[in-house]
Amino acid sequence: MELLKEVLSEIKPKQSKIKEAEEFIKKINFLIKKKGIKAKAVFGGSYSKKTWLKGDADIDIFVKFDMKYSDENLSQLLASLIKQFKPQKVHGSRDYFQINNSLKFEIVPVLNIKKPQDAHNVTDFSPLHVKWANKARKSDEILLAKKFFKANKVYGAESYIKGFSGHVVDILTIFYGSFLGLIKSVSKWGSKTIIDPEKRYKNKNPLFVLNKSKISGPLIVIDPVQPDRNAASVVSQEKYQQLITAAKSFLESPSKKFFEEQKKDFSKVKGSLLILEISPLKGKKDVVGSKLLKVFEYLKNKIEDFELIDSGWDWNKTAKFFFVLKKNILPEEVVREGPLLKFEEHVKNFKKIHSKTFIKNDRINASVKRAHTEIRSFIEDLIKQDFVIEKVSSIKLI
Repeated sequence: MELLKEVLSEIKPKQSKIKEAEEFIKKINFLIKKKGIKAKAVFGGSYSKKTWLKGDADIDIFVKFDMKYSDENLSQLLASLIKQFKPQKVHGSRDYFQINNSLKFEIVPVLNIKKPQDAHNVTDFSPLHVKWANKARKSDEILLAKKFFKANKVYGAESYIKGFSGHVVDILTIFYGSFLGLIKSVSKWGSKTIIDPEKRYKNKNPLFVLNKSKISGPLIVIDPVQPDRNAASVVSQEKYQQLITAAKSFLESPSKKFFEEQKKDFSKVKGSLLILEISPLKGKKDVVGSKLLKVFEYLKNKIEDFELIDSGWDWNKTAKFFFVLKKNILPEEVVREGPLLKFEEHVKNFKKIHSKTFIKNDRINASVKRAHTEIRSFIEDLIKQDFVIEKVSSIKLI
């Protein structure tokens, strides 16, 4: 498909960025050699798999320590090696480090394991994932898939996204053979899909073997390196369905727009539009993002009486929430449903609390005055609540 060739030529990174990354890893290996430590820095993630997209700033580097260091604190060892770069420590299952130049490097200490059973930490598996993906030689196809997933907002395994990780995109593209093979197959996915690329469960049903907490979602992808793991356990029903819809739409009418993130066109909105601008707290992205998501869901639930038509949020340096509502003003009073009349004691207590009561459908009800009838004043009040202000640096209605 000529369209895909054109997209591919536009999404590959510039050579200057590749050169910068190569020069940086040489510096780290020079320091390792100088210190006499038995280790080697290698590229990981999308860079090492040649699936690094143009415009992406993040590059993973694994520092693979010899197994003789297996009982030592690898994070401390790595910190002593790279201290001249003034790295920022990030807490994880094993602490790793970020260094921000024009590119953002994440430097992760791992053990140089040869087989999965030698791993001491989940991060030790990462180089094996890279090795498995590189064997398939599908980097261009994965690049297309990754760009498609990103543009359609289903990419990212963080808890505030609950989408498809880069590792899962790799596995799916390799399993289905190509980007088009993946999209055609996704368009036919049912309510639950099981992918086992290495046929680890050839004679068994993984639903009866894997941890129940990891198979509750719509997608099960057996990790080719860690067969007891569902690599897609975080994928939500929403992101799963979103991908299926995008795949069907692309096949019906292939276009470059499916590889370009579409900005919301608010000029065509039918209803009352509210936009909030938020400065997030500082900290680990996954934690900060989870707090933003909680605030978004809190506001969304609180304003449901105004009849929500559409909503969403985006986050770069600042975050923006939007809500489209059918109503912007509500009646001054709202009906609060009380207990059934047969529960006399409950009815009596209800009447003590509410002065304006009436009976409907064998139930006591009350007319209650609303604290807020206008949406903007209601939102202004909500964003002053402790639940919101403790989760963001600042928030305002624009």
